[in-house]
Amino acid sequence: MSETLSGPQLVEEAKEAYTRGDFLASARAYQAAAQSYADQGEAATSAELRNNSSVAYLRAGDGQAAFEMVDGTPAIFATVGDARRQGMALGNLGAALEATKQLDDAAEAYQHSAELLGLVHEDELRAHVMQSLSVLQVRTGHQMEAMTTMQSGLDGVEKPTMKQSLISKLLKFPSKMTRS
Repeated sequence: MSETLSGPQLVEEAKEAYTRGDFLASARAYQAAAQSYADQGEAATSAELRNNSSVAYLRAGDGQAAFEMVDGTPAIFATVGDARRQGMALGNLGAALEATKQLDDAAEAYQHSAELLGLVHEDELRAHVMQSLSVLQVRTGHQMEAMTTMQSGLDGVEKPTMKQSLISKLLKFPSKMTRS
């Protein structure tokens, strides 16, 4: 590549690579776009692109690179008062920490993410984060907490999908059995 691409051009390149399943190329293009925006003093846009890069690195199987890209971005969103993107960044941080086997820190990041997303009424995003936390809790031997976490995440969803409704009903079944 002999020409230098602009931030928006790099973002387009990253999206196209992601769509075709070339996650490593996508991650690198998002990373370059993030640097371009950082160089222009656009910290929040840069942080968002770093989060996109982190997701792509996770899809490419590189948890360490995913962690390096997302690390510090929740604080940037907190500084600009964007609780929604801060919550999303914390969810991405949780996923990267989980991929690098930092499970206690991952659980903490997921929990903080869910709290923030709940505060800004992002119920679908919160449910997704709670599902990730629940899966992590199962992996670490905390099955009862996992059931409670999953149910808590689904309780806030205004219009649950058929799958979410079924899971919610299944999770309520054991408590009905103990009351009988």
